[in-house]
Amino acid sequence: MTGRIFSIEEFSTYDGPGIRMTVFLKGCPLRCTWCHNPEGQTHGVEIVRSPNGCLACGACLKMGELETGSPCLVPASVAVCPRKLIRLCGEDLTPEELIARIEKNLDVLNMSGGGVTFSGGEPLAQAGFVEACMRLLRGKTNRALQTSGYCKPEIFSRVLAECDFVLYDLKLIDDAMHRRYTGVSNEWILENYRTLAASGVPFITRIPLIPTVNDTETNTRAMAELMRSCGVDRLEILPYNKMAGGKYLMLGREYEPGFDGSVEPIVRHEILSEYGIEGKVL
Repeated sequence: MTGRIFSIEEFSTYDGPGIRMTVFLKGCPLRCTWCHNPEGQTHGVEIVRSPNGCLACGACLKMGELETGSPCLVPASVAVCPRKLIRLCGEDLTPEELIARIEKNLDVLNMSGGGVTFSGGEPLAQAGFVEACMRLLRGKTNRALQTSGYCKPEIFSRVLAECDFVLYDLKLIDDAMHRRYTGVSNEWILENYRTLAASGVPFITRIPLIPTVNDTETNTRAMAELMRSCGVDRLEILPYNKMAGGKYLMLGREYEPGFDGSVEPIVRHEILSEYGIEGKVL
């Protein structure tokens, strides 16, 4: 078994308690229009080219022309860039190989009350790999999952059994709106959220706050009602990242958010307070 990873952040302070090592896995079934990690969307290995400092020498495209007959980027382009601006995004590791890397930092992580967080993409898109890694880390450090909750409920329950902490993203409660802005139904997400709330596993609810999309009074109230019905009284709010589109160019894609990202999202503290929920803006 192998898992495909696009980044490992060694000393993170935003992905769970304490200092953490965050493993970002490739592949996500959602297509959130505000996604700021486009390199995590597809499972395939991708070619990333930074435009900063490019000499426009064309050596990278010539490699593609030699291989395919037309100028384009290919894996061989990585080696010929004189500025080292091209890289492959996606590394395959076995659970044992990944844990060997993690174990080098365990003393520092554990001293801070931290641990390891599996993120993405959507880590549950590689649920078997994540579960295997968490088993190998059992009893060694705190194991956290950062997830949208989008997977079959039986898969979620299986991975949840290995978790010590969960960061759970909620986006939109209305299913039609959820389909419009993420490409998928939220039926599994809401069911898995209720399972998490009843499980006894410590967790935090997070919402990426997107202007004109999910910062509305209707969505805020619906989310607050869901949280209160599950006995949840804490929420972390992540305001929309206006630099979200920066990575798309490096992947040869266009960023098309489908909403007005120039306006500030509205944090409706008064509605959250009405339902007894403390909303913390990160």
